[in-house]
Amino acid sequence: MNLNYEEYSKVIKAISDQNRLKIIDILSCGERCACEILERFDFTQPTLSHHMKVLSDCGLVNSRKEGLWSYYSLNTTNCNKLIIFLMNLVTDKDDCICKEKSNCNCK
Repeated sequence: MNLNYEEYSKVIKAISDQNRLKIIDILSCGERCACEILERFDFTQPTLSHHMKVLSDCGLVNSRKEGLWSYYSLNTTNCNKLIIFLMNLVTDKDDCICKEKSNCNCK
């Protein structure tokens, strides 16, 4: 299995922040207006915008504008791809990276 480490390291870095994890949890309940998300935090709107940009840039969150308001939702396709990537990363498999080009006979 060819795992895209570079792509997913960016996603994992994005979710390594506790506030962004909480935002993902909030969005798991469905699309939310930025103002609804902001109510659950003790930081400013520009800080929320930064977090949302990070989550959007890595593909975990979709955004849309409606008038003056921004609405956010999970990109469930990319969230599911992340889950599959992590499962493949920690699951024993026949085509394990350790078996590629290894000259070690220790097993």
